[in-house]
Amino acid sequence: MQIRTPEWVKHAVFYQIFPDRFAKGKVPSGTVTSRSLESWEAMPTLQGYKGGNLWGVIEKLDYLQNLGINAIYFTPIFQSACNHRYHTHDYYQIDPLLGGNAAFEQLLTAAHQRQIKIVLDGVFNHASRGFFFFNDILENGPHSPWVDWFKIEDWPLCPYDGDRPANYVSWAGNRALPEFNHDNPDVREYIMRVGEYWIAQGIDGWRLDVPNCVKTPGFWQEFRDRVKAINPEAYIVGEIWDDASEWLDGTQFDGVMNYRFTEANVAFTAGDRVQIEYVRHHSSFQPYPALDAAGYAAKIEHLLALYPWEIQLTQLNLLDSHDTARLLAIAGGEKEDSLEEARSSVKLATLLLFTFPGAPSVYYGDEVGLAGGIDPDCRRAFPPEAEWHGVTLDYHYQLIKLRHTYPALRIGKYRTLFAEGGVYAFARQLGNEVAIVAVNVSTEPKQISCEVKLEGNPQLPERIVYGVGITFSWQNRDGSEEFTAIAPILSLLVPARSGLVLA
Repeated sequence: MQIRTPEWVKHAVFYQIFPDRFAKGKVPSGTVTSRSLESWEAMPTLQGYKGGNLWGVIEKLDYLQNLGINAIYFTPIFQSACNHRYHTHDYYQIDPLLGGNAAFEQLLTAAHQRQIKIVLDGVFNHASRGFFFFNDILENGPHSPWVDWFKIEDWPLCPYDGDRPANYVSWAGNRALPEFNHDNPDVREYIMRVGEYWIAQGIDGWRLDVPNCVKTPGFWQEFRDRVKAINPEAYIVGEIWDDASEWLDGTQFDGVMNYRFTEANVAFTAGDRVQIEYVRHHSSFQPYPALDAAGYAAKIEHLLALYPWEIQLTQLNLLDSHDTARLLAIAGGEKEDSLEEARSSVKLATLLLFTFPGAPSVYYGDEVGLAGGIDPDCRRAFPPEAEWHGVTLDYHYQLIKLRHTYPALRIGKYRTLFAEGGVYAFARQLGNEVAIVAVNVSTEPKQISCEVKLEGNPQLPERIVYGVGITFSWQNRDGSEEFTAIAPILSLLVPARSGLVLA
């Protein structure tokens, strides 16, 4: 079977937005709003709202466009009774605190005018206690017409009293999140129609929350077929933290959130600086123990062999998200005496992110140095410009521009060139276009030498397009230097804790 994935995703740079915390825009008169909100500057709490909305995102679109972002992934925006909105009340209504359906319609139009794609979070494994169909069961018990929509085990249902059995199946035992009965054809049809509705409204894809929890055979195959029938270029990406081979056979998802890449990247660039207290709580996310270059190369080669190449190009690659501590904190940035080293780790990890096959995703605020530990701290409000870390923002601009400039960094083949000690180097090749990337995570400068074996007879890159303080030369086997030599020996001095791109 020929696998087909959305072409635009291969050229996308994503920006993940947690809507309550990104931007608070001016609310049009007559729009539902609230004055009972947490201070924007205060540390976030589990249940508090800060009032970020879609009007604010519209006002920030120029900033995102200038940064080079051409796709946005939103965590849930449907009506809900929690700040993260994974407790869906109504799949057809945008949360009124975000601006409702009117704000989303304007956002979609404004984003598409700027050639920015919009991907929404679909929470289809479970709903919430406030979801109408489940609420009817709470009111009417076994007499409810919707009783077969959920996995009811006994009566009475106890949605709030933790001292008594809930008597229904809920996600991860959280009784706020009753699980759908996906074997019920009415439930299945309802979810399919939600998926179709928003694609028809113009969204560009779905990120699917915990899709591995849906065990009904054929469910995600049908979801893909029905979504793609409306828009063949719609992106379907699943939240799978482990080996996703089961879902990446070309009949279900176009990619997954590539946490396996995240783990390897962080274990290499942060190494023994990883703060275990920020990662030990998540059994499926373990960016430790530290990896040297050879260990990183082995992880990457295994990952690239795991899925078809067409899928690799549409993986959603990331360094952190709303479900993890931010990399700056993981690498030790919460401690003043290790902040600069942590920033160095983030910079190296970001270089690897933007030069790896698949679509890179920036979690809002990472590009300006926003810190934050585990939930809810990783969901801090986007800071005012006076608090941005300029160096971090600058290299994000550079790397995003670099990725847009060189097709080889987006869809070129990947080949490891060197992996010893703390230095890892690889090539991306698209026909005669070649880019070479080298990263030194160690605290000492390293001189490396390796033979560059590539397909065909491409001219090798002659200039450094990213990086500082780097010197290199190409040499023929007889030792004579020649920048345009074919398949030469690459000699490269890579300073401590630095990286570069030759193109």
